Amino acid sequence: MTTKTTGTIKGFIFDLDGVIVFTDKLHYQAWKRMADRLGIAFDETVNHRLRGVSREESLDIILENAHGPALDAEEKRRLAEEKNTYYRELLEELTPDAVEEKVKDTLVKLRQRGFRLAIGSSSKNAGLILERTGIAGLFDAVSDGNNIQRSKPDPEVFLKAAAFLGLEPADCAVIEDAEAGIRAAKAGGMFAVAVHSAAGCPLADVSLGTFEELLNIG
Repeated sequence: MTTKTTGTIKGFIFDLDGVIVFTDKLHYQAWKRMADRLGIAFDETVNHRLRGVSREESLDIILENAHGPALDAEEKRRLAEEKNTYYRELLEELTPDAVEEKVKDTLVKLRQRGFRLAIGSSSKNAGLILERTGIAGLFDAVSDGNNIQRSKPDPEVFLKAAAFLGLEPADCAVIEDAEAGIRAAKAGGMFAVAVHSAAGCPLADVSLGTFEELLNIG
């Protein structure tokens, strides 16, 4: 890996799903339940396209495989809420064990070193996930789908997270597992760190092989 050597990093902004907690399977199950009810083909290939985008945009992607007349805005809103109901039912089963110990340890060590930490997630369920997993206290701020108008790759969610931390965008590193999030970080003038499925993304400033390697940045 390559590390940032300017010493300007003062805060870390983390995507939630797929970075801190792996809830992709739960999203898939919820969308699949909705799609099956409607008779819409939905598989892992389609699901991969949903990474890093909002619930509403995800629904539009799924509806590309639908037959029949186009749905109006109200019908789409109801379907998005249906999926979210299924998803929240699954989230209620989350426990602190859903977050790996090495992830918790890394977050604690970053805080001990004086870094400010935030969540920057398009999800409107970030608060519930943090509560169920018992890690809300590790973050100084949360910017999520409830306080933004534009989802990734627009940088709004990360810019608001930086503002909540009281930091300039250039002083923040964003940790992401999706290309849309990497694009958002770069559009916001932030240092982009690719992990997990985004590792190797050419748009990122650095790709990490393990979450613990974050301790080498700053």
